[in-house]
Amino acid sequence: MREAAFVINPDRARHVELLKARCRDGAADHGWAVEFMVGEAGPGLSTLGARLRAYAAGPGERLVFAVGGDGTVRACADAVTGTATALAIVPRGTANLLARSLGIPSGLAAALGTGFAGRDKEVDLPWADGQTFVAMAGLGTDAAVVQATPDTLKDHLGWLGYAVAALPHLTGPAHELSVRIDGGEPLVRRAHCVVVGNVGLLPGGFTLLPGARVDDGVLDIGIISPRSVAGWLLVARRAVGGRHQGGAVEHYRGSSVEVTTEAEVWRQLDGDVIGTGRSLSVGLRPGALRVRVP
Repeated sequence: MREAAFVINPDRARHVELLKARCRDGAADHGWAVEFMVGEAGPGLSTLGARLRAYAAGPGERLVFAVGGDGTVRACADAVTGTATALAIVPRGTANLLARSLGIPSGLAAALGTGFAGRDKEVDLPWADGQTFVAMAGLGTDAAVVQATPDTLKDHLGWLGYAVAALPHLTGPAHELSVRIDGGEPLVRRAHCVVVGNVGLLPGGFTLLPGARVDDGVLDIGIISPRSVAGWLLVARRAVGGRHQGGAVEHYRGSSVEVTTEAEVWRQLDGDVIGTGRSLSVGLRPGALRVRVP
């Protein structure tokens, strides 16, 4: 028997009962039975963790659908990795960066079709301080913006909510920090933030790390150090144009990175804040996650 589990984050999916009915119909059209797991699927999988891991490791042909944003995808990826179960995505978050990078459609019917009838693709699965993430990790200003963006802004403005929340942070101080890539000599900089990407996209579809791919076996690292509001505008201009490093953005690649700072700063994984700290250790498991793509 073929069975699919739909992990639904109710904070990112409206009209849950209608959504479940459409998922059930889509599964029936392709000859799959369904199970629903509705709950908070954030860092650590919350209360769904053990149940989802047991499901993914169970017998028969199984498929897990992550219905939500990158945080929900991260939670499901953590559970299916190391099993024969593939991960499908129904994008319902603010950014959906992994889904965008893989070309997974945002419409429900098309996303379900991709999950049930698409092909499997092996993608890299990074981790930071022992926690899995799928799109981007960071510390400094980018994480501070995530922390400062209320859910009401994200619900009503989508990715523009981050832009609105970012405005007060553009004049904030830079921090003395050290970035060590693959155990090499540290890059010492005075910068506002460091981002480590499995993908190169920002919310809104802008490109911060050109050339980043989810299946290339390396991490893309951006050190962002604008000296003024005008410098931030230049960063935004480069993101819109998808240009490579220069000016306020340095772009590097490697399989591991250690970032340390002089002060406590905010840190984030896939748009979820993981608290403050003075360091972030990031590594990569190449090709560890199987995702269903068009």
